[in-house]
Amino acid sequence: MKFPLAIQNLIDQFSRLPSVGPKTAQRYVFYLLRQPAEELQKLAQFIAELKEKTITCSRCLSLAESNPCPICADKKRQADIICIVANTQDMLTLEATRQYNGLYHVLGGLINTIEEVKPEQLNIKQLINRIEKDGIKEIILALNPTVEGETTAMYLVKLLKPYKIKITKLARGLPSGADLEYADEITLANALKYRNEL
Repeated sequence: MKFPLAIQNLIDQFSRLPSVGPKTAQRYVFYLLRQPAEELQKLAQFIAELKEKTITCSRCLSLAESNPCPICADKKRQADIICIVANTQDMLTLEATRQYNGLYHVLGGLINTIEEVKPEQLNIKQLINRIEKDGIKEIILALNPTVEGETTAMYLVKLLKPYKIKITKLARGLPSGADLEYADEITLANALKYRNEL
């Protein structure tokens, strides 16, 4: 027996989401079927408003409700330091630490040869414009410690060297409470490379 078309259509849509398989999609749909109609209307409204109430900041290229975004509009932030991140989620994760008071630049992804994401498809031209116009003194590369993140970082370092600005990268190593036997080789290598003197 097949699911009714309305159920199957929603399962198909949920299955298109990252890391959601058909079984998880089914669980989502049957959960929603048990909810009051008002809750479903509210969810539908939030989904409908997602695109129309979200804009891209013209300065840092993050997703926001206003242009410029609250971070770029904050005059108390250090305007001569830019932290480069792959996406808005990474920016918000760094912001949650409350340890950084500069500005950001969202690349909109990472160089990925397998998925054919090339440097031209990222927000690199906008970054160069900011460096040339805004008197930037330091660039912090806050990219994932993956092959794609490292490739993008190496590309940016090579591209930005002629501008004679300080380029730094987030320190990487073992998290607190980690067991050495479960750490991957890249994490261990970074832990050794960026070790602290006692």
